[in-house]
Formats: sequence, C-alpha cells, structure tokens
Amino acid sequence: MTATLTISSRNYSSWSLRGWLVCRMAGLDFATEILAGDDAASRAELLHLSPSFLVPRLRHEGIVVWDTLAIAQYLNETFPDAGFLPKDRAARAHCRSIAGEMHSGFINLRSALPMNLKAFHPNFRIFNGARTDIERIVTIFDDCLARYDGPFLFGERPTLADAMYAPVCTRFRTYDVALPPRASAYRDTILRWPLMMEWAEAAAEEPDEIEELDMEF
Repeated sequence: MTATLTISSRNYSSWSLRGWLVCRMAGLDFATEILAGDDAASRAELLHLSPSFLVPRLRHEGIVVWDTLAIAQYLNETFPDAGFLPKDRAARAHCRSIAGEMHSGFINLRSALPMNLKAFHPNFRIFNGARTDIERIVTIFDDCLARYDGPFLFGERPTLADAMYAPVCTRFRTYDVALPPRASAYRDTILRWPLMMEWAEAAAEEPDEIEELDMEF
C-alpha cells in the first residue's frame, strides 16, 4: 500500500518541506496530498496561528504520524539504513541536538522571514530579534562544517539536520541575507540538492492562494 504525505503548501510551508524531504531521504514510496488553501489546519500552520499542527501528516501501513520530527523518528525506525543520523555516537547526539533546536526555536526568524520560494526581497531589513537567530544558525553551520568537513552538516551525505535547516537556506536567499563564506557555500549546496530543486520546481507551479501571508512581511 502506497503511503500518503499530507502537506499544506510547497511554496510557503517549511514544515511540509521538511516532512517531504525526510520521506524522500528514507526511500519511501508515497503520494503527496496537498490541502486546499482554505483548509483550517493548513492556514493555521502557514499563518503561525497554532502551536500544534496536524500537517505534515504521514499515513503508512495503517499508522498515522504528524509533526516533522515525529515523522523523521518514525522513518528512522522503519528504514534504519536511510542515514538520518551519523554513525558516530557523539555526532548522532550533535545531530539530534541541532535538529531539536530548529524544531523548537528560532521563532523570531520564522515570523519575520516566512518561507516564500517565489519571492525575492533584495536589501531586506532584518530586525534585531531575527538577526540574533540568524547569527546562531550561522554558528551552527560553521561548527558542523568545520567538524565534519562538509559539504553537508555532518559530512558527505545529508542527514536529518540538513532536512531541518533546508528551509532556512531558502529564507536566506529570499530575503537576501548576507552570510559569511562557509555558511554561504552551505546554503548553495542545499539549494542545489536535487531533492530541493525538485521541490522548488513544483512550488513554482503552485497557485498563490495565501494572501494573508503578505501581512507577515
């Protein structure tokens, strides 16, 4: 039986992107179901109106699991060879920690720089709260790339951490965020990742239905 991943938007939803990435990284055979723009769960997620979202949501072999990190944990148990986490125990702990930090933090960045793959805002003015989040993320990138030699955060292949931080890389491009060389190179690695390019191509074809998101800028 084919699995189903329910998402809200390819263009606007960072959590949907993360959920889709981990499903693809696991090698899961799944269909993608997109909620209508007027669906309450979809709009609550996109407009940051609820602390608990029911999308993305994965149905697989009679099991339903939602929340991106929960989906990743489920897939890691189901497909242990997918490589979500590094083999080294210390690196695994590090990967889980920074993935968890993205899952629960960076609220200022989320609200000030909402994901919008179709947009580009040169010289975008970033307020101090979001700038602090950006500085922390750049520190995470620099630390991981220095420790594990890149091009991904934990070495030669993408892990859960890269899936969790991939939407931030799109925000850095959308809002023309100036980055130091190492972080800039990592951003470009993520944006050239074939899975990200596939997602972006599909997002470009998505209708612009969420007018209220303009209020977030």
